[in-house]
Amino acid sequence: MSRVKDFVKQELTLCAAFAAALISCFFVPPDGEYWGYIDFRTLALLYCLMVVVAGLRHAGAFTALAHKLCAKAASVRAMGLTLALLCFFSAMLITNDVALLTFVPFAVVVLGMAHQEKQLVFVVVLQTVAANLGSVLTPVGNPQNLFLYSHYELSMADFLSTTAPLWLLSLLAVLLLSLCLPRERVNVFLGEAPGMDKRSLTLYLALFGLCLLVVLRLLSWQWMLGIMLPVLLALDRRRLLKADFLLLLTFVCFFIFSGNLARIGAVEALLRRLLSGRELLTAALTSQVISNVPAALLLSGFTDAGRELLLGVNIGGLGTPVASLASLISLKLYSHSEHASTGRYLALFSALNFALLALLLALYHNIM
Repeated sequence: MSRVKDFVKQELTLCAAFAAALISCFFVPPDGEYWGYIDFRTLALLYCLMVVVAGLRHAGAFTALAHKLCAKAASVRAMGLTLALLCFFSAMLITNDVALLTFVPFAVVVLGMAHQEKQLVFVVVLQTVAANLGSVLTPVGNPQNLFLYSHYELSMADFLSTTAPLWLLSLLAVLLLSLCLPRERVNVFLGEAPGMDKRSLTLYLALFGLCLLVVLRLLSWQWMLGIMLPVLLALDRRRLLKADFLLLLTFVCFFIFSGNLARIGAVEALLRRLLSGRELLTAALTSQVISNVPAALLLSGFTDAGRELLLGVNIGGLGTPVASLASLISLKLYSHSEHASTGRYLALFSALNFALLALLLALYHNIM
């Protein structure tokens, strides 16, 4: 029983999605239309991207990059900004959660070596904001982007024209927030740069290129799987199990839940009326409660306003720690660091996130 409780606590989103899907099955009994709910292209792409990013991490690519850049930082401000920008720019390609999993622990080590532990709270919060906002630019930046890009069949030009202005505003916000860090000089020796497995790096960069061909709709997802699975079975089969299968299962549960809701006439009509003309705000507010990935999966079945929904769930990643699951990752990583002050972290996190959320919502409400 204790294991069940621990699992529910750790995978609350999955359990809620499973419960919602199960309850919806009583209203719409399983039939042949269920297969049509599931976006297999998104699931295949998400799986392959997770495997590729796991391979790149194993090859040492991200750690080597962070080491090289942080070794050149001459002040606390420069070091904090570097750590934040690593999250901001890398999240565009490796997703916001992987960026935080990679660079938050590195920040803990680097700031500890520089005897700047007192700046750790602000730097990790800034990294979290940077990862969530930096990931908005590309379809592969986060799971909700990948799903909405596929669901609404957006062209790359349409997608980037929607997300680029928000991304540029976000970059400006990160740069301005970094000015809160002191200009105190630091001189920390990080040691020799960690090595990289060049063979693995070459392999996974090639496979990442394969995934991008699917994102650009130049290659089918079936071909992607048909190439990637045999290659990794032969060269690095352990990496095939490094994907977050529980996240994939969460997607499936929400596909079933939203698909069933769309077949209940009264519910569909109600949700469409509630969303009409308020897609951005509704998506952002819904994300505060159930996080932005489930919000995108749920609301996409009841509106054709893909651009507004895309902006809403990305802006909605700010706010509460639950709004973006990546934020919970950095909170957990910080809380396990030495001399952690979770209360101080949450206070600063809430202040910055809600301020940015209100600012962006006000700005885009006037634009849209």
